[in-house]
Amino acid sequence: MIAAHTYKGQTLAVFGLGRTGVTAALSLVKGGATVWAWDDNEAARNAAKKTGVTIKDLNSADWTVCDALVLSPGVPDTLPERHWTAAKAIEANVPIICDIEIFAREVAARPENDRPKIIAITGTNGKSTTTSLIGHILKACGKDAQIGGNIGRGVLDLDKMHAGTHYVIELSSYQLERTYSLRANAAIFLNLSPDHLERHGDMKGYETAKRRVFDNQTSEDAIIIGVDSEPTKRIYSEVTAQNGRRIYPVSVKKCLGRGASVMKGKLYCNISHKGVEVCDLSKAKALEGLHNHQNAAVAFAAVQSLGLDLKSIGEAILSFPGLAHRMETIGSVGPVRFVNDSKATNADAAKQALKSYGNIFWVAGGQAKSGGIEPLADLFENVTHAYLIGEAAPEFHKTLTKKKVKHKVSGELEKAVLCATRDAMASDKPNPIVLLSPACASFDQFKSFETRGDAFRDYAQRIIDLYDQEKTRMTAA
Repeated sequence: MIAAHTYKGQTLAVFGLGRTGVTAALSLVKGGATVWAWDDNEAARNAAKKTGVTIKDLNSADWTVCDALVLSPGVPDTLPERHWTAAKAIEANVPIICDIEIFAREVAARPENDRPKIIAITGTNGKSTTTSLIGHILKACGKDAQIGGNIGRGVLDLDKMHAGTHYVIELSSYQLERTYSLRANAAIFLNLSPDHLERHGDMKGYETAKRRVFDNQTSEDAIIIGVDSEPTKRIYSEVTAQNGRRIYPVSVKKCLGRGASVMKGKLYCNISHKGVEVCDLSKAKALEGLHNHQNAAVAFAAVQSLGLDLKSIGEAILSFPGLAHRMETIGSVGPVRFVNDSKATNADAAKQALKSYGNIFWVAGGQAKSGGIEPLADLFENVTHAYLIGEAAPEFHKTLTKKKVKHKVSGELEKAVLCATRDAMASDKPNPIVLLSPACASFDQFKSFETRGDAFRDYAQRIIDLYDQEKTRMTAA
């Protein structure tokens, strides 16, 4: 754990005692701060208390002696409705921060020659795969790489920092809007499409939060931006005009004179060399699809900007094992492959899987995001049959009926998987895919996309095991 010494002697309120909240409270106490921790959920308070966190009801706290409110990233301080703790903090002129800001201040407090390297990743989609891939590359190249933030471990729960540490941090817009001091040695902006608009008000607010990842960078730092969409192409032009940093564009649609490009499946570097082939991404089995080729290209550009060997980076990319819940192959039953893409919580994320496969038996639905699955209409030709679950099923039923896509309202995930497997096995389609790519949040039926993906994996594995047992029995007979 990283001790938050920069807040020594101060009093901080912490609201939201999930993974990051508990870690922030413990980090602050370890650094010498007084912490008042609270959560409206009694079970969360009790669980936090068992870890050693001091519980104090913030409803009756004296906010005039409080130095900062560490507010869980998922709790709004403005839109769609200001949380009561945020209202109290604002009334008392108490700054609202998150755990990333605490981490950033700890880094900044160290002598410059003793600071770790920070690689920060944001964007609407692809953050977790890119973050995990960068961590994998760094470790494969012999670096001390710590992965956290919006993925895996809370950032303050990472191992103690030193000059040789590389912190690879996934950052959501929720975290970035409460982060003021972070300086990223390499800042990645993958893409931008509508998401979380109820929190940020509109696309401008959402983009503004995301662009905070560039704040505090110097001429020694690098910016890596995917430039295959209009919003990010514009952002690239704007930050280039500001100058002052090394800026590397990335494309999987065209060859760039400078930056990193993927052409016909091969990754090329035009950063410090002219048109050098890095690796053949068709050999990277965990990085299927153009979107994963972009993830690989930005990961390469970020790590290469820190001075790592080009050949070693390419070898590490090809050995990446993949990310759970993101186009994760579970196994097969005969010709039918099961793919877990539970992390596709909006249409733009689901688009990547629908583009990457054909003959799809698609399990979709959950708690719908704005726009539903209408943006995926051009890819429905890849869907043989759809199986709808959760709250979104009636809405998705209307869309698929209008687009004349065969589908069934299954309601529950287990039933959807069973029906999809039966139909895929009975079809004459080559290489059918039973794909969970919900295009929805999970919260109507599951507590997280991870829980949903784990359930899909379990259902698929049971079917695979039964198939293998029957195959063994028939062989023995």
